[in-house]
Amino acid sequence: MSQDNPNTRQQLRREMRRLRRGLSAREQRQASSDLLRRLTAMPLFHRARNIALYLPNDGEIDPTPLIEFCWRQGKRTFLPVLHPIRHNRLWFVPYTRNTPMQRNIYRILEPKISAAPRRPALGLDLVLLPLVAFDASGARMGMGGGYYDRTFAFKQRKGPQGPALIGLAHDFQRVESLPVASWDIPLAGIVTDQGRYGFRR
Repeated sequence: MSQDNPNTRQQLRREMRRLRRGLSAREQRQASSDLLRRLTAMPLFHRARNIALYLPNDGEIDPTPLIEFCWRQGKRTFLPVLHPIRHNRLWFVPYTRNTPMQRNIYRILEPKISAAPRRPALGLDLVLLPLVAFDASGARMGMGGGYYDRTFAFKQRKGPQGPALIGLAHDFQRVESLPVASWDIPLAGIVTDQGRYGFRR
């Protein structure tokens, strides 16, 4: 069965999520530390001033130390928020130590949006997004909701305009190959605790 089969994709999602959740707290801290070191060595990261990240959930590799690093460097950080009206799309809201938070329908923490200013996706410099699986070419498998693909669909029209999209993952989430659908938004690359994949040289 090929991985473009919906059942196979669901099996792969379940297996990768199980492996992520099976990591010990110590293993997660080490992966997070290694990820921080790799990302902060990248010129693309240093050039970015407005950076969207995520808070880890379901065993995802943890970019929280990177958020702290951004604050120390004077970079502006943003978190995704489920769009309250447009289905399966994201808003990006500034995130600081004092940002009021709440849980969304998936029980993931996100900033409260009642009075928060929002930044359009096109106005970000860098977006670091989670994934469930990836291959060495940079193809990404998400959770299946299509939130990031719909939010950044404009990149299929505008090409390099807008933010660079980089997937973050544990290295064991790499698989031999993933099919790419017409609606999949290409990433600039993927960074893991052990390497970088899919970046054009």
